[in-house]
Amino acid sequence: MNFPEVQKDLDVNLYANTDLIIKARIDRSEIQMLCKLVEGLGHLGIVTTTNKELGEVMIQTTKDCWSELKKILEKMPLEIDYI
Repeated sequence: MNFPEVQKDLDVNLYANTDLIIKARIDRSEIQMLCKLVEGLGHLGIVTTTNKELGEVMIQTTKDCWSELKKILEKMPLEIDYI
């Protein structure tokens, strides 16, 4: 792929504003269900457990996908606290 406008200015990072990491807390027993539900959505995000004992997870998504993913998460039968 060739991006001539980027080649002129090497300080430009095309992906600087795309990634978004959401930290959340969920009941420990529901972490696996959250992972499976988000994974089933395919392209909207990835869930990683950061502290199993506390139920802390990290949802990796993009700024473009977050609004859609958030709406879906709110409709899931899970209680998610964003931290």
